[in-house]
Amino acid sequence: MSTAADTKTTAAEAEAVRADGARTAAPAPEPAPVREAAPERDPAPVEETAPVEETAPVEETAPVPEPAPSAGAPDPARAPAGPAALRALARWLRAAALRSAAILALLAVWEAAPRLGLVDSTFLPPVSEVAAAWWELAGNGQLAEHTRASLVRSFGGFGIAVVVAVPLGLLIGWYRPVAVLLGPLLEVFRNTAALALLPVFVLLLGIGETSKVSIVVYACVWPILLNTISAVGNADPTLVRLARSMDLSTPRLFQKVILPASVPAIFTGIRLAGAVSILVLVAAEMIGAKAGLGYLINASQFNFAIPEMYAGIVTISAIGVAFNQLLVSVERRLSLWRVPA
Repeated sequence: MSTAADTKTTAAEAEAVRADGARTAAPAPEPAPVREAAPERDPAPVEETAPVEETAPVEETAPVPEPAPSAGAPDPARAPAGPAALRALARWLRAAALRSAAILALLAVWEAAPRLGLVDSTFLPPVSEVAAAWWELAGNGQLAEHTRASLVRSFGGFGIAVVVAVPLGLLIGWYRPVAVLLGPLLEVFRNTAALALLPVFVLLLGIGETSKVSIVVYACVWPILLNTISAVGNADPTLVRLARSMDLSTPRLFQKVILPASVPAIFTGIRLAGAVSILVLVAAEMIGAKAGLGYLINASQFNFAIPEMYAGIVTISAIGVAFNQLLVSVERRLSLWRVPA
């Protein structure tokens, strides 16, 4: 019995020894290999298109020579310029003829009336005789001498009046206390004619240049002053309120609003003063002057040189027209902001 039991024990131990040896001999499990990323595939090659067959070069044809223009045929490229220039010239001639039609009619009547016996040619000679007398005065230098003397006096007094009247008119028109203070004085003197005060100027200032320039200044001040006051008073109140709402100072308000709005009315007064300066000066030169167009007219009347007298009158009229046109040009230059109606 003990032998069978020992045999079973020995077999069990041998089986256990073989199991341990198998576990010892069995290798450790290897870690799972890391899977490599799949390599990127190269993009599919683009199939090359078949080359375009070159076309055969086109043979250049010889340029066809343009026919030479004939001597009398107009150039087509310059054809429109000729009629346009002719139309512009025709419009200018038509406008000039329309503007000068009345003057030409007056000269024609002036020439025809004495020759037809409608008026006495002794007191109203034909315009051709007046033109001949004017040319003679211009040739011997007398017309230039008298014209220079009159222009110096007239433009001197006119310039002083502009410098004085425009700022004074702006001041009176803008500040009501100044207008209330000077209003009665202005009403007294503006209704007194300048020629009525001519003897007073002669008595106080003599018969020299001072009295003549002073009477021109006095006569020119009132049109400029009154028109300037009216221009400032009639400025658009909406624009003035808008400028004040923008916190503009008084000088900037005058520069940006008051002066531009007042330019047309101010220049109306200046143009009136330009005409008055010549007319009043002629009357002043008839008293105690030794040169000037007024003196020429007066002396010709006393000497009964009637054509020379009319020549002086025509010269004064021409100077007045030229001076007025100059002032109109200056007004347009200073009123570029205005939109034409």
